[in-house]
Amino acid sequence: MNQQYPSSLLEKAVGEFAKLPGIGRKTAMRLVLHLLRQDIQSVESFGQSVITLKREVKYCKVCHNISDTETCKICANPQRDASTVCVVENIRDVMAVENTQQYKGLYHVLGGVISPMDGVGPSDLQIASLVERVRQGGVKEVILALSSTMEGDTTNFFISRKLAPYDVKLTMIARGISIGDELEYTDEVTLGRSIVNRTLFTGMM
Repeated sequence: MNQQYPSSLLEKAVGEFAKLPGIGRKTAMRLVLHLLRQDIQSVESFGQSVITLKREVKYCKVCHNISDTETCKICANPQRDASTVCVVENIRDVMAVENTQQYKGLYHVLGGVISPMDGVGPSDLQIASLVERVRQGGVKEVILALSSTMEGDTTNFFISRKLAPYDVKLTMIARGISIGDELEYTDEVTLGRSIVNRTLFTGMM
C-alpha cells in the first residue's frame, strides 16, 4: 500500500532522503519532519554545507583521499613515513586506520575493489596511480588492507602482479577481523594490532 502524503513537497523531500544508503522511507520521513521543525537558518546552513562539499571538495593528487587542498594533510606531513603506503578501499578506511594511531605511513585509496559482477574492473580503480607511485621510487613497503572477500583477494592478487617488477615489500594486515566495509566498525585496539602484526603477502589466501 502506497504512503499517502499531505504535501507533494513533503513527498519529494522524503523521496530524496530515501535515496541515501541505509535510509528507508520511514527514517527519511523522520529526518524531513525534523528539518521542518528547525528554523530556516539551520536548514539553509545544512543544505549549503552539502552543496559546498560537493562543489569544493578535492581529492588528494597523491593518495586520492578527500582533501581541502590539492595534497591532503597526511601526504603533506613531513613527519609521516613516505616509504610505507597502506592501500585501502575507501576514505572511511583511512579514517578508521588513522583512529588507531598505530600507523605513521601514507595511504592509497583505490575507490573500491575489482568486482566483475558489479562492472568494476582494474581501470575503474586507482591501481595505475599506485603502480606509478612505486615506479617513481621511495616506496619500500605496500600494505594491502582490503576486505577479506573474493573481490578483495582478487584485487590484492592483481596489485601484487602489477608490483612484481619492482623492489617493494608487499604485506597485508593480519586476518581474523572484519575489514573493508566493516573496517570503520572494528575496535581501534584490534585494528591497530592487525596493522602492527601485518604479514608478508604470498598471493595464497
